[in-house]
Amino acid sequence: MENRNTIVISVLILGLSFIIGVIIFTTTWKSNQTANQTITVTGSAKKDIVSDFGVLQGSISIQGSDAQAAYRELLRQKPIVLSYLNSKGFDNNKVELSTVNTNPIYQIVDGMQTNNIVGYVCTQTFKIVSNDVYKIKEISLDIANLIEKGVNFNTFPPEYHYLKLGELKIEIQAAAAKDAMIRAQKIAEATDRDLGPMRTARMGVLQITPKFSNQISDYGVNDLSSIEKEITAVVNASFEIE
Repeated sequence: MENRNTIVISVLILGLSFIIGVIIFTTTWKSNQTANQTITVTGSAKKDIVSDFGVLQGSISIQGSDAQAAYRELLRQKPIVLSYLNSKGFDNNKVELSTVNTNPIYQIVDGMQTNNIVGYVCTQTFKIVSNDVYKIKEISLDIANLIEKGVNFNTFPPEYHYLKLGELKIEIQAAAAKDAMIRAQKIAEATDRDLGPMRTARMGVLQITPKFSNQISDYGVNDLSSIEKEITAVVNASFEIE
């Protein structure tokens, strides 16, 4: 009789152990399945910015039969440029001048360059900077009139920078991450699920483009040609759903 009771008890223990094991396995499996369920979304943020620092460069380029003649002519034209910039509010000490570069001009015969020097070119670059970007723009459009005064002046495209870009990058990327979370939340609610913690997040490159532009690049865009710009940030994020 005792043997029989012992067998019954053993069977009951084994059965109970099996049931407990199944419960533990099922609970663990469901927990893992829930943890493995994620949703991946793309969030973005855009903000208008106005450049707060402008750079304008131009150069006098003189060609002469010899280096001395070219240099003398450059010295004659240089004060005309400085006088013009003075009239626009840039004293001589605010104008950055490069070293004068003198390069030989070689004779071309039948499309091939020879070693015969036929002249020289003297070049000097002028550079001005200002926080008044609209003044830089005005000068860039007007300075070509120096040609009418007999100056061989060439203007480079102005550059318009935004000096607080470092601070703005943090702000715009945070806004893009928040947008991703809101998108994920709405998707989770639509399927009667709850949004869990963020699993992964990958920041895309920033796109700084002219306003209303659709320009984009895998390596990012940093437009310097326009005063009014847009900065766009993109974040790809994965969230758990419960």
